Amino acid sequence: MSEPIRLEYTVPGDDFARAGEASADLKATLKKLGVPAAAVRRISIALYEGEINLAIHAGGGRIDVAIGDDDVQMVLSDQGPGIPDVEQAMQEGFSTASAEVRSLGFGAGMGLPNMKRYTDEFEIQSTVGVGTTITMRVNID
Repeated sequence: MSEPIRLEYTVPGDDFARAGEASADLKATLKKLGVPAAAVRRISIALYEGEINLAIHAGGGRIDVAIGDDDVQMVLSDQGPGIPDVEQAMQEGFSTASAEVRSLGFGAGMGLPNMKRYTDEFEIQSTVGVGTTITMRVNID
């Protein structure tokens, strides 16, 4: 097995023009590596949703990606306010986005559910007042 390819991204807070740059870059990298289109699509959707959440809710954060022979792992971490009720946050349609964010077309409450839907493994660790770490893994088949 070869050593994973590692990529790091910083997502600025409240910068919706730049949110999506990491997922676009990762998508291009995966295509160059010959990762199957179906896996690239799932990874891109999950990571884009995560980027938007970092920008909207956490004041920005960091994404660490490991591209292995069999899977892609993405770890999104922030030092935002944390998620008080993860179970509630995972419900489709639940959102704490501001009216301003919603007016921009974001904050429909599908981010976390879509992140889980498009990944093979999904885990949230969140502490109120400390931040959140989300780990996602997608198999490359």
